[in-house]
Amino acid sequence: MSTHALPPVVDAETWQRELDALRVREKAATRELDAIAAQRRRLPMVGVPDYTLEGEDGPVRLAEVFDGRSQLIVYHHMWSPGEEWQCPGCTGYTSQFTRLGFLGNYDARFVVVTQGPIEEALAYRRKVGNTMPWYSTAHSSFGADVGAPPGGGFALNVFLRDGDRVYRTWHTSGRGTEQLSHSFALIDVLPYGRREEWQDSPEGWPSEPTYSRWSNSEEIAALYGPEAGA
Repeated sequence: MSTHALPPVVDAETWQRELDALRVREKAATRELDAIAAQRRRLPMVGVPDYTLEGEDGPVRLAEVFDGRSQLIVYHHMWSPGEEWQCPGCTGYTSQFTRLGFLGNYDARFVVVTQGPIEEALAYRRKVGNTMPWYSTAHSSFGADVGAPPGGGFALNVFLRDGDRVYRTWHTSGRGTEQLSHSFALIDVLPYGRREEWQDSPEGWPSEPTYSRWSNSEEIAALYGPEAGA
């Protein structure tokens, strides 16, 4: 792609000076994120009931979803009954997480929970090439009780297990989930960024409707599904 919207060209000394000035703000943001994480570690927690979800091998208690670990991250994938292609944002977001074994070193697991029936959810997981463990809360109030009701938006929750008791420790939704992904982090270091209308960019920068460059679910299946590369 060719474009006339280009950053100004300067000498190396000027470029380094501008980069150093930006680095001050980047380091301040890193320290603030560290402080936020420290506050998050000091949050209280709330007990949750002994929910029963449905997994690939049948009914499973929430405490068993931890698979022996003490910490659990749950992404609540939006679900539209009867639709062939589910939420492209959720489909794209969860397709990023292909190597999660490292969480075992931190006594943690990351899974997907959706309101869809388990058979349909697992079929959709295979179709789009998702490799995460999936569970259904179609016959449980679990999703509705933690901010992800039927027909509602996506959400992310974190839980801590102490024996058979499970506690909810953190929740976020919307753009709060971005920091857990790598896609936006990579896009945001590009000169043109996300190219979305809301983005603060220099005059003349590419600007397009929000979501217009996001892959739809069918495109994600073509990239990562069982027929990808065929």
